[in-house]
Amino acid sequence: MRQQSANRFTRPGAAALSLGAALLASPLPAVMAADINLPPISVGAGVRTNFSSIDIDGADETIDDFELDSARIYISGKATDTISVMFNTEYNGEEVDVIDAAIQFAFSDQFNIWAGRFLPPSDRANLYGPYYASNWGVYRDGVQDGYLFETTGRDDGVMYWGQFGMAKVSFGAFDVPQTRGDSDVLYAGRVQLDFWDPEGGYYLNGSYYGEKDLLAVGLAAQKVGTSLGYTGDFLLEKKLGGGGVVTVEAQYADYEAPQGYVGGFDADSDGYYLLGAYMFPQVVGIGRFQVLAKYGETTYGFVDGDADLETLELNLNYIIKGQNARVHLFYIDQDLEGEGGGTEIGLGLQVQI
Repeated sequence: MRQQSANRFTRPGAAALSLGAALLASPLPAVMAADINLPPISVGAGVRTNFSSIDIDGADETIDDFELDSARIYISGKATDTISVMFNTEYNGEEVDVIDAAIQFAFSDQFNIWAGRFLPPSDRANLYGPYYASNWGVYRDGVQDGYLFETTGRDDGVMYWGQFGMAKVSFGAFDVPQTRGDSDVLYAGRVQLDFWDPEGGYYLNGSYYGEKDLLAVGLAAQKVGTSLGYTGDFLLEKKLGGGGVVTVEAQYADYEAPQGYVGGFDADSDGYYLLGAYMFPQVVGIGRFQVLAKYGETTYGFVDGDADLETLELNLNYIIKGQNARVHLFYIDQDLEGEGGGTEIGLGLQVQI
């Protein structure tokens, strides 16, 4: 017994060779011989950055800053033909947030179920976000960001949406920070009609830069407790005979507190904006120029009285590849009644892959 033990521990090379020979002589398991096929996964990224000069009314000097507005990573993939996952993150200059984390069931164009964190049924501007808006300062006017949200317009919950020819409908139930810890639930719904070209999918664009002719009208509402917020939005985009593209966008919004967390204010609010843009047909270098103007006005119902926020934005945009590569020269002027205002001039850059 001792001799056998001594031989076993003093001759590791022979044992290893014997074991290796046995393994080589044995057939490999089928699982090792077969290829492992992982489902396809799509990975992308987006960055928005700018340099601007801000002149605040009454201030002694301007503020000149470089800023990383947003950096995102997009991940999506299919588990089966009908089940997929969407996972997106954003760095906003201070922290990284999970903005989308949803399981998506796509049974047909008419029947889709999403569960997790994503953009709930709301106004068009919330459903296209900063990366797919026409203008640079998309949420500055206070009209478009009044719905409650968990992070960057997203809520946690479950939703149905479906496409029925020219009509797109969606509704769902969600939790937001203001409803956690009690029995309240936020209910959200949206109906959209596309009279010209249809828009596929749930998330939307603020412009298609001539790839679609659009005449779309949308109505959305969200309710939590006794508070109601509702919006109506309109988008017209037409490629003209000479190759230029005209865009007209508008929205009206009415939010009741606690719905009305617009611009950081806990107050009822209502407002509207009008946007007009024209993209020239001529290619200059690697892109095309677009001129844009937007005016928005929001009235806040503060305890000590109403106050109006007026916002004027002008853009000279250089569109290289739609929303994937573009440059914005922007001017934004704002005035809040009783508080003053200021102007911002800057150059913004957006790239997505």
